[in-house]
Amino acid sequence: MHKGKGMKFVGDSRVSAERKSQIPKDYSEYPGRTEAFWPNFLLKEWLVGAVFLVGFLCLTLAHPSPLEGMADPTNASYIPLPDWYFLFLYELLKYEFASGPYVLLGILAIPGLAFGSLLLAPFLDNGPGRRPHQRPIAVIMMILALASTIWLTYASAEHVNWEERAEMNKPVPPSDVEIDMEHAGYEVYSNNCLQCHGDALQGGAAAPTLIGIEHSAEEVADIARNGFNTMPPNMFTGSDEELEQLVDFIMSTNEQAAE
Repeated sequence: MHKGKGMKFVGDSRVSAERKSQIPKDYSEYPGRTEAFWPNFLLKEWLVGAVFLVGFLCLTLAHPSPLEGMADPTNASYIPLPDWYFLFLYELLKYEFASGPYVLLGILAIPGLAFGSLLLAPFLDNGPGRRPHQRPIAVIMMILALASTIWLTYASAEHVNWEERAEMNKPVPPSDVEIDMEHAGYEVYSNNCLQCHGDALQGGAAAPTLIGIEHSAEEVADIARNGFNTMPPNMFTGSDEELEQLVDFIMSTNEQAAE
């Protein structure tokens, strides 16, 4: 507006001539179909989330996850396993259609389709109803995903004794026993056993300690030849005389530790 020139008006066809109210309609006009986000909907979500969180925390306190020993890159016999919430993917790779030449299907295609379909579920089933029977597509997809995850996790976990694995691979404190390196059996031990059982018989992630064992000399000789638990047979490749020296070295070290 300029002085003496009057006032000019500019019209814009994009602006509707009919002004609509900015106040949304009352929820009573849509019975059973909608509700206020705050506090009705959000409060329900928080309450459900709090119940699941408290239940999960109680479960972790009642059944803590067993911890294993330090990682040992020299132990080729150790089979690492993922945490429990990834076990279903680990189990999936055991099937022929998701392993070997089809491993890309197991690690990319199948999980990608499964999780992608869950993301698309709200768009595939966008009906106005909120009850399960009114959302059949989304409910069926969720049930299939949940059932598959539970079954694959169970199938993988039932073959694993977590407590035994943790006991076998738990960290072993250093021994105060003085190792007699002049003993004839120490060289035999160094050539056959030191890599797994440690330089002081303390054990490690690959094998248990040899200090404080309750086996007799005959049992130790048999274990050296034939293996025991996760120890495979024929780990000892020496002669009978060297085996006697090895057994005598282990038993004498244990006698010293018992004193």
